[in-house]
Amino acid sequence: MKLRAALPLLVLFSLTLGSANAATLVPEGNRNARQPDIPYGSSSRTRAANTTYEAKYNRVLTLLREDEQLRSKIVRTAKQYGIDPIHIVGAIVGEHTYNVDVYDRLQTYYVKAISYLQSAVTFRYNGENVGDFVERPQFEECADADGSYELWSCREAVWNAKFRGKTVDGTKFPDDRFGAVFFQPFYAGQTFGIGQLNPLTALQMSDIVNKTSGLPRLNHNRPAEVYRTIMDPDMSLAYMAAALKVSIDAYSRIAGFDISKNPGITATLYNIGDPEARARALKAENNTRRRRGQGPRMPRENYYGWLVNEKIEELRALF
Repeated sequence: MKLRAALPLLVLFSLTLGSANAATLVPEGNRNARQPDIPYGSSSRTRAANTTYEAKYNRVLTLLREDEQLRSKIVRTAKQYGIDPIHIVGAIVGEHTYNVDVYDRLQTYYVKAISYLQSAVTFRYNGENVGDFVERPQFEECADADGSYELWSCREAVWNAKFRGKTVDGTKFPDDRFGAVFFQPFYAGQTFGIGQLNPLTALQMSDIVNKTSGLPRLNHNRPAEVYRTIMDPDMSLAYMAAALKVSIDAYSRIAGFDISKNPGITATLYNIGDPEARARALKAENNTRRRRGQGPRMPRENYYGWLVNEKIEELRALF
């Protein structure tokens, strides 16, 4: 398995439009005529909260409409990262429609950010701190990783290949994501803030955000600061933008598709993660299709991205 990109990610990140010019543009709109199936976990959370997807969508839309400060922050952050603000909006709408309900006021996120800074949280599993865990010999191949994205992506790949669902040195590890096992101590699957970020994603994006926005680098040995960062909109929007930009660049560079005009696709990748692996899989599939004399398959939206594209006119009207 190839765990590292051919060039450092920060170098690739700065090559914003050069590779996109040679890529095939993915047009606006959905490829699926009907919304793909919504996972059971999303529907069960919504029922448990005694609400509906429509109510959650309208609530987050109301926040975006009524909070001029939030919209200004989104526009300013998107400009820093060279993306359309609609990509950030799409990710916010998708997360708060299908994950957890949005808070009514942006100020609530700032209050929560301070409370996390004061909390005694740790990144560990079965008593083992993640800092000690990644010192195991299985992670030696990540030692030369260049930057936080390559480093934590490599570690995630090692987890999937050598630990996930396996018994290693007498310990049975869960068949679950690295981020869920080590980085969500409150309960597995929990994400945080206006962008519903996973702490592992924030750690991956740390160097990019430091270089682009000047925010301090995150450290896995200081988990309270990681949680504060992803709860504070002044910081978390930058991490959202970085993750979205990484997806756009990965699909252009690896799969040969320019997804910068389709917020449903970027929202999908924000939701499911691992854009480089997915771009490689799409490239491999299209290579096979080409050998068979078939046309390429374009990236497709999931249930979450489908909603973003379906509501695109209403979302664009915010700006």
